[in-house]
Amino acid sequence: MKVQTLADLKQLRREMQRRAEQEAAARAAAEAARRAALERAEQDRRLFERAVGPVQRLPPHGRIEHAPPAPPPWPRQRQLDERAVMREALSDAFDAETLLHTDEHLSFRRPGLGPDVVRRLRRGEWAIQAELDLHGLRTDEARERLGGFIRDAHRQGLRCVRVVHGKGLGSPGKTPVLKGRVHGWLVQKSEVLAFVQARPADGGAGALIVLLRATSHGRA
Repeated sequence: MKVQTLADLKQLRREMQRRAEQEAAARAAAEAARRAALERAEQDRRLFERAVGPVQRLPPHGRIEHAPPAPPPWPRQRQLDERAVMREALSDAFDAETLLHTDEHLSFRRPGLGPDVVRRLRRGEWAIQAELDLHGLRTDEARERLGGFIRDAHRQGLRCVRVVHGKGLGSPGKTPVLKGRVHGWLVQKSEVLAFVQARPADGGAGALIVLLRATSHGRA
């Protein structure tokens, strides 16, 4: 406020006095609230003492209270990246029929592996260590689940697993939609050495027994 006359000076003085009174009232209210809080705390303490009797503060224990460790971060982006790579790697357009050996049942083995590997696999000389059931899954979901299952089994050092794709009895036209897709996907997985159709007791035409490549820490 610009003071030009005596009246302006008087008005400025009144304004300053009004502000000083407001600040004093605010300080008084704050002090009253603080005292009221202390009185309530003291009343609570007395009520507690009357309820439980005399209390004595424990001596300092000298220990340092550490905060609990934070949970490990969830590698969500890495999982999303791995799934994206998996979807790109396992192509539905891959034709595995030319790589399958046609005998009494379809089978597959990598180049360089002798037919005895397939015979031993079919006879059940490798114990089945894990199983994946793809019944009822959509094609995209089945492809993702199969890729993750094979990758994880290989990392764990497993050698022989079963993949159940179904016989297609519940599909339109009773055609096994996933059967051919699973053949193609498995052929594209570098961890897979060979696979054969399961024996009747292990699922027959609705399942495959898959032999995985050994790892340095894998089990025989």
